[in-house]
Amino acid sequence: MATDRARRRLLLGAGLGWLGAVPAGAASRRQVLAAAWQDGSRHVIGLLAPKAGTLQPVAQLEVPTRAHGLAWVPDGAGAHRLLAVARRPGDWFVSWRPGAGPARWHWARPGTVFNGHAVWAPGENGRSRILVTQTDVETGAGEVGVFDARTLEPIDAWPTLGRDPHDLLLHDGSLWVANGGIDTRPETGRAKRELDRMDSSLVAMDLRNGRVHGQWRVPDQRLSLRHLAANGPAIGIALQAEHDDATARARAPLLAVWGRGELALPPPAEDTETGGYGGDIAAWRDGFVVTATRAARAWAWSRSSHPGGSESGSAGGSWSAWPVAQAGAAATDATGLWVGGSEAVLRVDPAGVGSWRRPTALRLDNHWLALDSDPLRSPAPVR
Repeated sequence: MATDRARRRLLLGAGLGWLGAVPAGAASRRQVLAAAWQDGSRHVIGLLAPKAGTLQPVAQLEVPTRAHGLAWVPDGAGAHRLLAVARRPGDWFVSWRPGAGPARWHWARPGTVFNGHAVWAPGENGRSRILVTQTDVETGAGEVGVFDARTLEPIDAWPTLGRDPHDLLLHDGSLWVANGGIDTRPETGRAKRELDRMDSSLVAMDLRNGRVHGQWRVPDQRLSLRHLAANGPAIGIALQAEHDDATARARAPLLAVWGRGELALPPPAEDTETGGYGGDIAAWRDGFVVTATRAARAWAWSRSSHPGGSESGSAGGSWSAWPVAQAGAAATDATGLWVGGSEAVLRVDPAGVGSWRRPTALRLDNHWLALDSDPLRSPAPVR
């Protein structure tokens, strides 16, 4: 897990690498995706923009190891920074504003590893915070690390009342955390231990002090709650199955939905192999899209049982799907859906269903964000 110190020094001093510029005569607004990817042996975070049928990198920053979760966080005067966290068990996160100077890095303190996701949260007296899921190496207990958003200095650590906390979400005034419930040890990498004792849960925490004021579990102990998205009052949770039996794992649900104080499992589409691995989740229409990485599908769940239908119970609804080889990152913008795959990028919008190419050497990672504006065209923050 240790990062080479020379490489670390190089990255600490690195600015941003430009792979392209805004072409003359381009439209006043273009869709930009913030993403993590691999380019040969290099691990990168950056911005992708559609051009001539291909998603092209327009800005990038090399990072020490694979990045996982991303967040677009306020940086004053309407500007934002891209926050990226190392894939678990990770020892870094970085805050970077494309086009405006060097990145800010934070390295995990001894005895702690990061679990791949972070969010920005407001604080008292204008002191905003970065909240990162992490694990105490000695005890295996899950925590939310609290850091100053400007300096990245640690402030506090809040227990999540579970192990393996993964994604987190600000929703309805609370911090929501998915405890994956899987026991691992950093010295063995990502090896999973004692799956028969899994204890995955969704917790709601007080944003002021981290106190847990709600905790929910699904009936199947072998379903790990991993990734979160909100749609109106509901929260969707992408699931990853850890059953010993291969058939049970292949047909396991990919989605849980929290609403009205309850956590429920919408039944999977009939006679469908889901692959048991929900890679990412995004809000979509009146439901959610979950990428079924091992089943080469992006599955969309709708609360409505038919077009124009009334809202059904939390465990009802209907499913539809699009084929996407190794479906991974999912994000929605003002008009449609983006899903990253190993061969192409799926685009669904009012014009229909289409695909975008990606550069051959570029291998997309698990998550990305559809940005509301193009940061390379935005004014620099006022200091």
